[in-house]
Amino acid sequence: MPIHFICAMQQLDKIMKPASIAVIGASTRQHTIGSDILKRLQEYGFTGSVYPVNPKGGVIEGLPAYQNVRDIPGDVDLAIVIVNAKYVLQTIDECHEKGIGGLVVISAGFKETGAEGAELEKALLERIRRYGMRCVGPNCLGVVNTHPTIRLDGCFAESLPERGSIGFVSQSGALGGGILNILKDLNLGFSQFISIGNQADINAETAMEYWENEEDVKEILLYMESIQDPQNFRRLASRISKKKPILALKAGRSAAGASAASSHTGSLAGADLAADALLRQSGVIREYSLEKLFASAKVFSNCPIPKGDRIAIITNSGGPGIMATDAVCEFGMKMAELSDNTKAELKSFLPAAASVKNPVDMIASAPIEHYKKTLETVLADPGVDMVVTIYLPFLGLKDIDVAKALMEIKAKHPEKPIVGVFMTKNDFFTKLGDLDVTMPFFMYAEEAIDGLYRLNQQRLWIERPEGKLPAFTVNREAAETLFRTALEDGRDQLTTRESIDLLAAYGVRVCGAGFATTEDEAVEQANRIGYPVVMKMTSKTTSHKTDVGGVRINIGSADELRAQYRDLVAKLNECGLLDGLEGVIIQEMVKGTREMVCGIATDPQYGPMVMFGLGGVFIEVMKDVNFRIAPLTDIDAHDMVRGVKAYKLLEGARGTTPADITQVEETLLRLSQLVTDYPFVDELDINPLMISEKTGEAIAVDGRIKVRTVEARTALGL
Repeated sequence: MPIHFICAMQQLDKIMKPASIAVIGASTRQHTIGSDILKRLQEYGFTGSVYPVNPKGGVIEGLPAYQNVRDIPGDVDLAIVIVNAKYVLQTIDECHEKGIGGLVVISAGFKETGAEGAELEKALLERIRRYGMRCVGPNCLGVVNTHPTIRLDGCFAESLPERGSIGFVSQSGALGGGILNILKDLNLGFSQFISIGNQADINAETAMEYWENEEDVKEILLYMESIQDPQNFRRLASRISKKKPILALKAGRSAAGASAASSHTGSLAGADLAADALLRQSGVIREYSLEKLFASAKVFSNCPIPKGDRIAIITNSGGPGIMATDAVCEFGMKMAELSDNTKAELKSFLPAAASVKNPVDMIASAPIEHYKKTLETVLADPGVDMVVTIYLPFLGLKDIDVAKALMEIKAKHPEKPIVGVFMTKNDFFTKLGDLDVTMPFFMYAEEAIDGLYRLNQQRLWIERPEGKLPAFTVNREAAETLFRTALEDGRDQLTTRESIDLLAAYGVRVCGAGFATTEDEAVEQANRIGYPVVMKMTSKTTSHKTDVGGVRINIGSADELRAQYRDLVAKLNECGLLDGLEGVIIQEMVKGTREMVCGIATDPQYGPMVMFGLGGVFIEVMKDVNFRIAPLTDIDAHDMVRGVKAYKLLEGARGTTPADITQVEETLLRLSQLVTDYPFVDELDINPLMISEKTGEAIAVDGRIKVRTVEARTALGL
């Protein structure tokens, strides 16, 4: 492990595992943050030394208060700062003089307040970096470590922390405090909590990296409103999520600004697709509500990662068992095939009316002993990876007694996930709070199956190959010449001809084509290519050709081509667009009914994204597309192609020639390499990417490319 990494982690130990804490801004005034945090440190039983700091000195909560942090005898690891924002910089100076390495700045009044606050935060960060300190905040709730040898409650959330295995990062202080309260009600404890606030220094990536090898943290929960460094987040999360699950609730929306995009790819790339792609590629399990986040956290806290996706269902009522079966199938998992030995064992003690197939219906009269023996029998079947046990109240059987019995069996079989579905009164879940709960319980079967799906999602991610970034041989000289030509003309968009030539330079399969500036040249090119042909205008001023009748297809003869050429010129003249006409492209007529689309769009925060999906004229209506952040690995491309509903068309539906899937994937990888080589490419469309009925090849029959001119000119030295 690199020395700088070890040092960085040791610095965070000063914050999360301090031996001594100075509370700067400790107060005798009740119900102030300075008073509450000092009390919480004492009430939760912090195992180290606590030093209140207040300019008035005296005694606070039975502890001698120091007028300045420099007056404290001995070493101090962590300073929790709760002073007015205008005094924070001075306080940091004093902490540095004292030799304090860790800061938690609770104080607000920084970039969240506007330009003046942003400058103050910039100065804060400069001091921290200069002094070699680490800082949580400013404008945060604080930090918690529930380990018995630490017992650090350095925040002002309402509830005292519950011990557990979750590492939780929250960008929102108030929401983070609310979540801590809810976790307690759900019988979910946590190991460590960091409220990053304005994340001037320590952010979600810092916390993830710190917890990567922290044995006390088994799963990581993130509440984020922004991701400061998407590439670094991807690098870290991709690695860490292979070791332990990362669950994220990402609020807010991307700043892509779809309304300003001129390409199909750009117009579809708005909203939250960039963040979604980043989290997906990083192995982060994304949730869209607090309810779902907590449900998934509950499953991960109490279940191992399964060996497969085969689920067995045990129930005392047929209806819920059927609904659970439907949910298993809808989530793409499998109903386990119980072995003959398992069925025979079940028949030996269950009544004749019971069903020993999966789902196993023990019938309504099932006593606790049947629950226990059935669960043990099903768990022993090697063809079962996960088990859902459903309980409905019948014949006076107590729900809490059944739950205890299931947890006894679970303790004997920790190797397989077991989830309980108890369709009973709400007070059952309240009663669970008095128990040491070791398995997840839900009210409805669909919730339980959703949780098992998340476990399976983590299994698949762990098993997923790392993926490789292929490097293709391309003609960069030709590509740069095309970019330079457009830029020297003062254009941010390449013509159709230039776009197709650029794609060809990067090895993308394009139509056989020729360029013509006159009617006779058009006929000459068509005769060379062979009829039928397609004629497309290429213009320096008009990018959407179909809007002005600039695409003519299935032209079968020279006479028809001449007529179409004259009609095109007349239409452009009539619209006042003839001056921008560069010429026409004559292309081979690719026969195919399957039109796909692929392209590039750039999100201002997350960078370039590659898109793939169903193309043609209905692209923005159907929106059967998906995105991934560039650069793509071969596994990313594999997943993208199979991640659209239209994939069934590529496989060869209704007797059509199967598409060359490997070549489709390679097209996406070549686009990824293009935008990695030239990050100033703002938008790129290949629409349609036609699947040839003859060969199954994916052929680019049209292309549009737009660049960010200032970046492009700088990159190319213009």
